[in-house]
Amino acid sequence: MADTKYRVLITDNLAPAGIKLLEETGRIEVVNRSGLKPAEVREALQSADGIIIRSGTTLTDELLAGQKRLKVIVRAGVGVDNIDLAAATREGIVVMNTPAGNTTSTAEHTIAMLLALSRNIGAADASMKAGKWDRKSFTGTQLAGKTLAVIGLGRIGLAVAQRAKGLEMKVIGYDPLLSEERAAELGIELSRVVDDVVTRCDFLTVHTPLTDETRGIINAERLAKMKKGVRIINCARGGIVDEDALADAIESKHVAGAALDVFVKEPPGDNRLTKLPGVLTTPHLGASTEEAQELVAVEAAEIISGFLIRSEVRHAVNMIPVSAAEMVGLKAYLDLGRRLGLLLGQLKRGSGVKSANIEYRGEAVGKHTKLITSAFAAGLLENSLTENVNIVNAQLLAQSRGITINETSSREVGDFATLIKATVETDSGELSASGTIFGKQFLRLVRLGPFGLDAYLDGLLLIYRHHDVPGLIGHIGTVFGRQGVNIAHMALGRGEKGGTAIAVFNLDNEPSAEALAEVQQHPEVTGIELVRLPVAGAPLPWLVAK
Repeated sequence: MADTKYRVLITDNLAPAGIKLLEETGRIEVVNRSGLKPAEVREALQSADGIIIRSGTTLTDELLAGQKRLKVIVRAGVGVDNIDLAAATREGIVVMNTPAGNTTSTAEHTIAMLLALSRNIGAADASMKAGKWDRKSFTGTQLAGKTLAVIGLGRIGLAVAQRAKGLEMKVIGYDPLLSEERAAELGIELSRVVDDVVTRCDFLTVHTPLTDETRGIINAERLAKMKKGVRIINCARGGIVDEDALADAIESKHVAGAALDVFVKEPPGDNRLTKLPGVLTTPHLGASTEEAQELVAVEAAEIISGFLIRSEVRHAVNMIPVSAAEMVGLKAYLDLGRRLGLLLGQLKRGSGVKSANIEYRGEAVGKHTKLITSAFAAGLLENSLTENVNIVNAQLLAQSRGITINETSSREVGDFATLIKATVETDSGELSASGTIFGKQFLRLVRLGPFGLDAYLDGLLLIYRHHDVPGLIGHIGTVFGRQGVNIAHMALGRGEKGGTAIAVFNLDNEPSAEALAEVQQHPEVTGIELVRLPVAGAPLPWLVAK
């Protein structure tokens, strides 16, 4: 697969440095087509492996539905609210962003807006341009000694907080994830409750993503709780601050002013806020510096090429990130999980799946078990659904069909250094299979139901259930020999001598229906099932294949 070429579509302006990086890989064809209409984007995506967008392209459910080739979306920027994440996940498309590239530029723009707002720079400049010299109307307020509330202490929020500390401001902040220890190191007074910080600040800035939880997080009720004369800054996403509520608060003079770089609708058109005195506005310039444009372009190119060429998942927003180095050590575990799912998915023929449990033991516990569980789910569903199923959407598809998939772990090592046991509850009862990895790549089936054995987990398998009596191996060998079916490997498992037993045959070619019927007719044979698995060493069909 080393010579595989991938096609990456770019539909928004991307700095030349990013395009050059993609072209220099020698493995990526760049299709640079900005300004496309939605229907044209949908058509172009049908022949693309990946797409890089900025804020100018919106990827809706309608555009993403049924995209069989598309594997990855990279947003050259932080916000992904112009991507339908639910639709992308359902279609098995990984979505990643570039959180680092525009951090400094956006933080600097926030500080610039903070300073300009506090000193009425915008209004004073407009007055001067109108030929006036009016010092009294534009008396400002200094920042030193004032309290700044930062809602959202991610990369940009922390960068803003650090710069505000340099301006001798007291910084308080809200974030659900930042540790108290890290906040203390940075001199930030941290709270887990928004209402605790909004009532105590002179200035407030928001730096959260736009989600259902953060939409309108600064609303009429919270604005009313703030100090009279508070000033609001939003350089994150339109909608985090309720625009109508903010306009009302400014008109009532409860809020002294606002500095806004983003709006719910962009361009904002006929918006009350853009016309109000005391409101400073810019047209979404947070990341609009030459340095940020180049940094996000390069980061986006590195992320998408790393994904397509090395199966690396960086800054994913709809799956667990995995570095290229981690992926090297993880592939065998993902392959084992998928093959156990494929095996049980075929053995359950005719029975609906109610639930599944994956148990990890030994070395497997130290891996990305959630990804391995997703790989198992993908294998379990692969032959039963018409939808494209992969590691991104498998658990979502299972959940939508009422199938619960759980996992348990134990670092205790038993007979094998690593063991993955999968148990599926069906309408007809319970099925289970356990697998391990010998060396770094050899996948083995070491238990099927109650029987221990040592079978290869690849190619064409015949599961042969029987009573433990002499002559049965000879019987199947004779039938297959007469039919020209070669047995490559055989593994036996049994309970008590003379009781029930199982055999797993790896076959080089598929037996005819007549041969299977003849084997089944033996009075001591209780059941036979054919299972088709990938050949040994076959590449995973994801992340880079669909």
